[in-house]
Amino acid sequence: MTGRVVVIGVGNPFRRDDGAGPAVIETLRARVPDGTVLTDSDGEPGRMLGLWHRPDAVIVVETVHAHPGQPGRLHTLTAERAARLAARPTSTHGLGLGETFALAAALGRLPRSLSVHAVEGADFRLGCGLSPPVAGALPVLIRQVAGAIGHAHDRLRRDGHERMGHR
Repeated sequence: MTGRVVVIGVGNPFRRDDGAGPAVIETLRARVPDGTVLTDSDGEPGRMLGLWHRPDAVIVVETVHAHPGQPGRLHTLTAERAARLAARPTSTHGLGLGETFALAAALGRLPRSLSVHAVEGADFRLGCGLSPPVAGALPVLIRQVAGAIGHAHDRLRRDGHERMGHR
């Protein structure tokens, strides 16, 4: 079975910078190839695990806390790196992505490939709208995620051809 490309914007648009993930998803809606699943999530591990299947390529877009932080700074992490950071929560949610990925690994539910594209946030108070540093970083984050989507589709096509004996 060939997987899908699943892009998950994690966050809450009513907590200022925490809305960066959903904002990326909304911006990409008209720009992605067919076969791309775009969705939002509040980051709850059980719901996150239900968004993908093992053959999928998953791309997560998230806002993180960093100490010391540099609001607007971008990070790209593999699932393994995010799981190693589980001991040091960086997510704005109760359980971080690292814990979610560690749970997925323990349950045999990790997708074929998984990457995280994150922006460091500055303002997580109630309210709408991104802080200037995060809003300024959004165009680059969107380009990075769009590029990751294209690469994921290429890998899935290549893997599908190899499984069918075409090399």
